[in-house]
Amino acid sequence: MTAADHLAWGVVRPTGAHASIAARLGDRVLPLRPPAEAGLLGHDLDLRHAIEEPTLNALIELGRPAWRALAERVRHLIDVGHPLMPLAFCEELLPVRIADYVDFYASLEHVENFGRLWRPGQPAVHENWRHMPVGYHGRASTVVVGGTPVRRPRGQVAPGELAATRALDLECEVGFVCGPSARGPVAVDDAERHIFGVVLVNDWSARDIQRFEYVPLGPFLGKSFATSMSAWITPLDALPRATPRAQDFAPAEYLRAREPWTLDVALEIEVGGEVLSRPRSSWLYWTPAQMLAHMTVNGATLTAGDLFASGTVSGSEPGTEGSLGEIGRGERWLADGEEVVLRGRCGDVELGEVRGQVLTAAP
Repeated sequence: MTAADHLAWGVVRPTGAHASIAARLGDRVLPLRPPAEAGLLGHDLDLRHAIEEPTLNALIELGRPAWRALAERVRHLIDVGHPLMPLAFCEELLPVRIADYVDFYASLEHVENFGRLWRPGQPAVHENWRHMPVGYHGRASTVVVGGTPVRRPRGQVAPGELAATRALDLECEVGFVCGPSARGPVAVDDAERHIFGVVLVNDWSARDIQRFEYVPLGPFLGKSFATSMSAWITPLDALPRATPRAQDFAPAEYLRAREPWTLDVALEIEVGGEVLSRPRSSWLYWTPAQMLAHMTVNGATLTAGDLFASGTVSGSEPGTEGSLGEIGRGERWLADGEEVVLRGRCGDVELGEVRGQVLTAAP
């Protein structure tokens, strides 16, 4: 198989059948439970039990040797002509049970763009930002699989004024699914061992709610109503590494990798059928390994299936912004009925898409 023929992992419910973890190849899928029950994927009991689960968590917990062994067996089945199912015959489900979700703020251009919009006349970048990957602990229970409609949320948009947001935004991000479980700190040079794969993420944002609430403790209701992730997880092993951008000065020792790496994901933002922007994840200031090292440096644990995301990926030129707020300079927001589609490609590997349509606020 070439890079373009990589396997991605997810969970589907075929028409008239039970949910099953599945491998995807292009627009076809192989639900793994039936061939596992027939003994076609080997006789490793731990792997068999992991395949029987309706999420990828148990498989992720087994570690990289098990992931690679399963991928080899699936490729063999495909090579010998085992039938695949059209993806259109399956319902795509959330691929992992997410215990923890962290969203970072790793794009310098995004920080600068919003700093100028929200704090004109003040420094756009806070003093701490270049010293560590800044993030917030999100609400894991509201992470939904791509394709799930997102209802316009309510919150305080001004002192004492509870209303549906009038400033609904998207955020185009790259996400990383963790595993297997580990207790921190995770060294920056060991981060690859603790990342199962990569997804696309839309961290929906209610900017008026966010703006009123975020001082002094950061995002809360303006972010916690919904986060969409793509249904298919691309293994980190399948993606080519890129050289990170230069940082302004050497960070703290625990953030200095011997061989720094990042991913160059070419992203695309479509709203209402129109492509508005094309940012790239290689522009991020902080790398995935630095984010993971910082997230666990205090001893925090990782659980298989945990999700962390890069934060909005933005560039400095028009047509490279990662949010509608930046694209429209605070003058354009998402309307009811509009559909957002985020797409990504890393080298020859398609990362799929994550989409969601805006529903009217609840009465």
